[in-house]
Amino acid sequence: MSEFAVVSALGEDRAGIVKDLSKVILECGGNISESKMATLGGEFAAVMLVQGNESTINDIEKKLVPAQKDLNLTIQFKRTKLKASQTSSLPYYVEVVSLDHPGIVHEITAFLSSRGVNIYEMETNSYAAAHTGTAMFALSIQVGVPSELNLGKLRGEFLEFCDSLNLDGSIEASR
Repeated sequence: MSEFAVVSALGEDRAGIVKDLSKVILECGGNISESKMATLGGEFAAVMLVQGNESTINDIEKKLVPAQKDLNLTIQFKRTKLKASQTSSLPYYVEVVSLDHPGIVHEITAFLSSRGVNIYEMETNSYAAAHTGTAMFALSIQVGVPSELNLGKLRGEFLEFCDSLNLDGSIEASR
């Protein structure tokens, strides 16, 4: 029977970080089932769902956490179980683009959570607009919308909400 753990790692960006992390997991007999990795500023961040039998997961924990000094990373390890499927929610994407200013993530996530919408994945990005160089912000979220919510009403409320904050937003079915 498979066991699972979430491994998060954070450290100064350098070539070879993923190789070093995955080598320890592989040497213990583990498998990286899912992962998200990014460079944020000068730092590298990784979150991985690792899988293996109980002995494998024990070995990964025993070797990875003490190896953080050698790997020059801060590593956290947490055992977990696979999430039960959410058959009562519908997969949707929320996208927002606007002039960059503090509070956008909080406002959007507060709107969604107040309606019981669950966030599965979120990505944000700041960039300079072409031609003008104006600071812009983009947000993309994969969500689960409770099946009992009226989607037309949710979309309408979201568009009004975005208009009130001068955001360009949309809610669309997953592709």
